[in-house]
Amino acid sequence: MINAADMNADEVHTVLDTLAAAGCNAWISGGWGVDALFGQQTRPHRDLDLAVSAEHEAAALLALGRLGYVIETDWRPVRVEVVAEERGRVDLHPLKFDEVGDGHQAGLDGASFRWPKECFTTGTIAGRPVNCISVEQQLLFHSGYEPRDIDRADLALLHMLAAEAKRAGDIVR
Repeated sequence: MINAADMNADEVHTVLDTLAAAGCNAWISGGWGVDALFGQQTRPHRDLDLAVSAEHEAAALLALGRLGYVIETDWRPVRVEVVAEERGRVDLHPLKFDEVGDGHQAGLDGASFRWPKECFTTGTIAGRPVNCISVEQQLLFHSGYEPRDIDRADLALLHMLAAEAKRAGDIVR
């Protein structure tokens, strides 16, 4: 097993820039996605969870390979996790987009997870705008399992963001 460091904001930007240069759109979910919505890093992150178009998955893996990332966990078509010595981990979640713009991710049990087009939004990491997924979608993805301490912390931030949006009359996305 490779000794990967926690994923820091500089590496997040490097990964996003590398994927963009390869023509691969990516949206941040998971812990970094929560922090992007919050606008600042609130905790260390083991990995960077990214939704990518399934049609660009091979190009994304090739681009990440040039940064030294190698496949550690391959559960395709559900997900593939890559890791780079002393850089971090990236967990790619390939989505197949339909004609209306909704993404669909395969599940381990044959299920499909819907990523409605409205869930794709922007946030901020280290002062820079990034693509991420909405508060509502993050809340959905943080349900259905026994939360760990870091999940509870993420959920507290998400609920706070949802409450702020509701008070402001915004639609929670």
